[in-house]
Amino acid sequence: MVSLTADMSPLHPDRNLALELVRATEAAAIRSVPFIGRGQKEMADGAAVDAMRAFLTTVNFDGVIVIGEGEKDNAPMLFNGEHVGTGRGPQCDIAVDPIDGTSLTAAGRNNALSVIAVADQGAMLDASSVFYMDKLVTGPAGVGVVDIRLPIGENIRLLAKALGKPVDEIVVSVLHRPRHDQLIEEIREAGAGTRLMSDGDVAGGINAARHNARTDMCVGIGGSPEGIVTACAIKALGGHIQGRLAPRNDEEKQRGIDAGLKVDGTVYEAEDLVKGKNTIFVATGVTDGQLVAGVRREGEHIYTESVVLRGASGTLRRISSEHLTSKWL
Repeated sequence: MVSLTADMSPLHPDRNLALELVRATEAAAIRSVPFIGRGQKEMADGAAVDAMRAFLTTVNFDGVIVIGEGEKDNAPMLFNGEHVGTGRGPQCDIAVDPIDGTSLTAAGRNNALSVIAVADQGAMLDASSVFYMDKLVTGPAGVGVVDIRLPIGENIRLLAKALGKPVDEIVVSVLHRPRHDQLIEEIREAGAGTRLMSDGDVAGGINAARHNARTDMCVGIGGSPEGIVTACAIKALGGHIQGRLAPRNDEEKQRGIDAGLKVDGTVYEAEDLVKGKNTIFVATGVTDGQLVAGVRREGEHIYTESVVLRGASGTLRRISSEHLTSKWL
């Protein structure tokens, strides 16, 4: 089996694969432009899926989608188990989200991304049978310090000490959902501030792990697929991520058990979510956010900003691109 880093000689570095994946996220982001702020999230997602799928068919790798467009999207393409790529090159697990934040895109709000994550074949946890996961993400300072099993107030105090800053300067990202009302109250009672996200679970986690971001921690229940995608990025950032599957009902819990998942509150560490460090995470901004700028159209040109995170080298690179409008829209 050819791995993601088997070709790290000067002639065939795997960063070439990363650049090819950026082209796919750029295409998905650009195709969503006509639907930004138009209240048509299904149309935006459909256009992004079509564009990403078209580009992925040309990439020299043998990819199997472990995390794709699931039942929530009624997707005919980029579904779990689908093979993508030319079939030549490294054998990979693929996680895709042509638009992470379709509601954000439809409303024209910040932090919508087009995302692809890649790891060696068999490395990604397939948590697709359980839709939600309780997650805790921090930067490197949280490694070996915070733990999802501890009360949130204690984790905040431990992280503040590790960062060498007062508790009242800690900022915690949380999805703004009724299920998190108690969690939000506990964060504020501990003395920390909150940054409430309407959507954009992946961006929230990555921003919490970056050393120069404005948030220090991301917590709460969000999508299980987003947890796996985020873990691929965290491997490159040297951060901390833990997750516990959160079935919505007994039926979903049983599906998880049947799939061999641990649905009894067992904590999945980073290495359980994605094995090894041979990960690539790429994202292109659809709308503006802390991580990347959104797609911008100015007459004859379209501008995109993307990030590439590689676990093998521990790097985050930014790619700014200029595209001719006539070629795309």
